Amino acid sequence: MIKPREKTPNLSINLVNDTQWNLQDQDPDNFTMILFYRGKHCPVCKKQLQELQQKINDFTDKGINVIAIITDTEARAKETYKEWKIESIPVGYEFSIEEARKWGLFISEKISDKEPDNFVEPGMFIIDKESKFYWSSIQSMPFGRPSFDEVLDGIDYILKEGYPARGEA
Repeated sequence: MIKPREKTPNLSINLVNDTQWNLQDQDPDNFTMILFYRGKHCPVCKKQLQELQQKINDFTDKGINVIAIITDTEARAKETYKEWKIESIPVGYEFSIEEARKWGLFISEKISDKEPDNFVEPGMFIIDKESKFYWSSIQSMPFGRPSFDEVLDGIDYILKEGYPARGEA
Protein backbone atom coordinates (compact mmCIF):
# COMPACT_ATOMS: atom_id res chain seq x y z
CA MET A 1 0.00 0.00 0.00
CA ILE A 2 1.31 3.45 -0.91
CA LYS A 3 1.66 5.87 1.98
CA PRO A 4 1.35 9.64 1.79
CA ARG A 5 4.54 11.42 0.73
CA GLU A 6 5.86 8.25 -0.96
CA LYS A 7 6.61 8.18 -4.67
CA THR A 8 3.76 6.56 -6.57
CA PRO A 9 4.26 3.55 -8.83
CA ASN A 10 5.07 4.36 -12.44
CA LEU A 11 1.84 4.70 -14.35
CA SER A 12 1.62 4.72 -18.13
CA ILE A 13 -1.67 3.97 -19.84
CA ASN A 14 -3.30 4.12 -23.27
CA LEU A 15 -6.14 6.62 -23.67
CA VAL A 16 -9.37 6.32 -25.64
CA ASN A 17 -8.18 9.13 -27.94
CA ASP A 18 -5.34 6.84 -29.15
CA THR A 19 -2.60 8.62 -27.20
CA GLN A 20 -0.68 7.58 -24.11
CA TRP A 21 -0.68 9.18 -20.65
CA ASN A 22 2.22 8.97 -18.20
CA LEU A 23 2.02 10.10 -14.59
CA GLN A 24 5.70 11.00 -14.55
CA ASP A 25 5.15 13.37 -17.51
CA GLN A 26 2.45 15.35 -15.74
CA ASP A 27 3.33 18.92 -14.89
CA PRO A 28 0.32 20.27 -13.00
CA ASP A 29 0.32 23.62 -11.24
CA ASN A 30 -0.81 21.81 -8.09
CA PHE A 31 -1.93 18.17 -8.32
CA THR A 32 -2.92 15.28 -10.56
CA MET A 33 -6.16 13.50 -9.71
CA ILE A 34 -6.46 9.86 -10.78
CA LEU A 35 -9.94 8.43 -10.61
CA PHE A 36 -10.07 4.64 -10.88
CA TYR A 37 -13.56 3.40 -11.68
CA ARG A 38 -15.31 0.05 -12.06
CA GLY A 39 -16.20 0.20 -15.76
CA LYS A 40 -18.99 0.40 -18.27
CA HIS A 41 -21.26 -1.94 -16.29
CA CYS A 42 -21.47 0.46 -13.32
CA PRO A 43 -24.31 3.05 -13.20
CA VAL A 44 -22.70 4.72 -10.16
CA CYS A 45 -19.51 5.22 -12.19
CA LYS A 46 -21.52 6.73 -15.02
CA LYS A 47 -23.10 9.23 -12.66
CA GLN A 48 -19.72 10.06 -11.08
CA LEU A 49 -17.95 10.62 -14.40
CA GLN A 50 -20.80 12.70 -15.78
CA GLU A 51 -20.56 14.86 -12.63
CA LEU A 52 -16.80 15.13 -13.18
CA GLN A 53 -17.45 16.16 -16.79
CA GLN A 54 -19.53 19.07 -15.46
CA LYS A 55 -16.80 20.08 -12.97
CA ILE A 56 -13.68 19.44 -15.03
CA ASN A 57 -13.05 23.17 -15.50
CA ASP A 58 -13.20 23.66 -11.72
CA PHE A 59 -10.35 21.19 -11.37
CA THR A 60 -8.25 22.60 -14.19
CA ASP A 61 -8.82 26.16 -12.88
CA LYS A 62 -7.25 24.99 -9.59
CA GLY A 63 -4.21 23.58 -11.39
CA ILE A 64 -5.28 19.94 -11.21
CA ASN A 65 -4.73 17.49 -14.05
CA VAL A 66 -7.42 14.79 -14.17
CA ILE A 67 -7.60 11.27 -15.59
CA ALA A 68 -10.09 8.42 -15.20
CA ILE A 69 -8.80 4.84 -15.49
CA ILE A 70 -10.50 1.46 -15.89
CA THR A 71 -9.58 -2.17 -16.38
CA ASP A 72 -12.07 -2.45 -19.27
CA THR A 73 -10.87 -3.36 -22.76
CA GLU A 74 -10.15 -0.70 -25.35
CA ALA A 75 -13.45 -1.39 -27.14
CA ARG A 76 -15.53 -1.15 -23.95
CA ALA A 77 -13.67 1.97 -22.82
CA LYS A 78 -14.28 3.72 -26.14
CA GLU A 79 -17.97 2.77 -26.08
CA THR A 80 -18.28 4.10 -22.52
CA TYR A 81 -16.50 7.34 -23.39
CA LYS A 82 -18.85 7.97 -26.29
CA GLU A 83 -22.11 6.82 -24.63
CA TRP A 84 -21.51 8.63 -21.34
CA LYS A 85 -20.53 11.88 -23.09
CA ILE A 86 -17.41 12.48 -20.98
CA GLU A 87 -15.35 14.04 -23.75
CA SER A 88 -13.37 16.42 -21.50
CA ILE A 89 -11.99 13.63 -19.32
CA PRO A 90 -8.93 11.66 -20.41
CA VAL A 91 -9.87 7.99 -20.04
CA GLY A 92 -7.26 5.26 -19.73
CA TYR A 93 -8.11 1.60 -20.26
CA GLU A 94 -6.79 -1.93 -19.73
CA PHE A 95 -5.31 -1.06 -16.34
CA SER A 96 -4.01 -4.39 -15.08
CA ILE A 97 -5.19 -6.05 -11.91
CA GLU A 98 -1.54 -6.47 -10.88
CA GLU A 99 -0.99 -2.71 -11.18
CA ALA A 100 -4.24 -2.03 -9.32
CA ARG A 101 -2.94 -4.05 -6.37
CA LYS A 102 0.18 -1.83 -6.24
CA TRP A 103 -2.14 1.14 -5.75
CA GLY A 104 -4.03 -0.65 -2.96
CA LEU A 105 -7.28 -0.87 -4.92
CA PHE A 106 -9.88 -3.50 -4.11
CA ILE A 107 -10.51 -6.10 -6.84
CA SER A 108 -13.88 -7.74 -7.47
CA GLU A 109 -14.97 -10.78 -9.42
CA LYS A 110 -18.05 -10.63 -11.58
CA ILE A 111 -21.45 -11.45 -10.10
CA SER A 112 -23.44 -10.81 -13.29
CA ASP A 113 -23.00 -11.22 -17.02
CA LYS A 114 -22.73 -7.42 -17.43
CA GLU A 115 -19.47 -7.35 -15.48
CA PRO A 116 -15.97 -8.32 -16.64
CA ASP A 117 -14.37 -11.31 -14.90
CA ASN A 118 -12.30 -9.03 -12.63
CA PHE A 119 -12.31 -5.27 -12.18
CA VAL A 120 -11.20 -2.57 -9.73
CA GLU A 121 -13.45 -0.96 -7.18
CA PRO A 122 -13.39 2.86 -7.10
CA GLY A 123 -10.47 4.87 -5.92
CA MET A 124 -9.42 8.50 -6.10
CA PHE A 125 -5.80 9.57 -5.71
CA ILE A 126 -4.43 13.07 -5.49
CA ILE A 127 -0.76 13.13 -6.49
CA ASP A 128 1.54 16.12 -5.89
CA LYS A 129 3.83 17.77 -8.43
CA GLU A 130 6.69 15.38 -7.60
CA SER A 131 4.51 12.30 -8.28
CA LYS A 132 4.20 11.65 -4.56
CA PHE A 133 1.02 10.30 -3.05
CA TYR A 134 -0.90 13.04 -1.23
CA TRP A 135 -4.54 12.01 -0.63
CA SER A 136 -6.77 9.05 -1.45
CA SER A 137 -10.24 7.67 -1.06
CA ILE A 138 -10.55 3.95 -1.77
CA GLN A 139 -13.82 2.00 -1.73
CA SER A 140 -14.54 -1.72 -1.59
CA MET A 141 -18.06 -1.10 -2.96
CA PRO A 142 -19.43 1.15 -5.69
CA PHE A 143 -21.08 3.38 -3.07
CA GLY A 144 -19.84 6.12 -0.74
CA ARG A 145 -17.50 8.03 -3.04
CA PRO A 146 -16.49 11.56 -2.06
CA SER A 147 -18.36 14.31 -3.89
CA PHE A 148 -16.32 16.45 -6.23
CA ASP A 149 -17.53 19.57 -4.41
CA GLU A 150 -15.99 18.20 -1.19
CA VAL A 151 -12.77 17.36 -3.03
CA LEU A 152 -12.60 20.85 -4.54
CA ASP A 153 -13.28 22.43 -1.12
CA GLY A 154 -10.53 20.27 0.37
CA ILE A 155 -8.10 21.35 -2.32
CA ASP A 156 -8.97 25.00 -1.68
CA TYR A 157 -8.13 24.50 2.00
CA ILE A 158 -4.93 22.61 1.23
CA LEU A 159 -3.70 25.33 -1.11
CA LYS A 160 -4.72 28.20 1.18
CA GLU A 161 -3.25 26.73 4.35
CA GLY A 162 -0.32 24.79 2.90
CA TYR A 163 -1.82 21.70 4.53
CA PRO A 164 0.59 18.73 4.44
CA ALA A 165 -0.17 15.18 3.35
CA ARG A 166 -1.39 13.15 6.34
CA GLY A 167 -1.51 9.48 7.29
CA GLU A 168 2.09 8.52 6.63
CA ALA A 169 2.86 7.28 10.16
